[in-house]
Amino acid sequence: MIIIGVILLIVGLVTGLGILWTIGIILAVIGAALWVLGAVGRAVGGRRHYW
Repeated sequence: MIIIGVILLIVGLVTGLGILWTIGIILAVIGAALWVLGAVGRAVGGRRHYW
């Protein structure tokens, strides 16, 4: 999810489409939050690890 968010950020920046930039930021933030929760041992979505 983080990788898709970063790709959308780059595409949005290059093409000038604000909606891709916004979606990229949202996906990157959600992906980072899930990654941190999984790294500290908290079960995310019924899984002990998120990757």
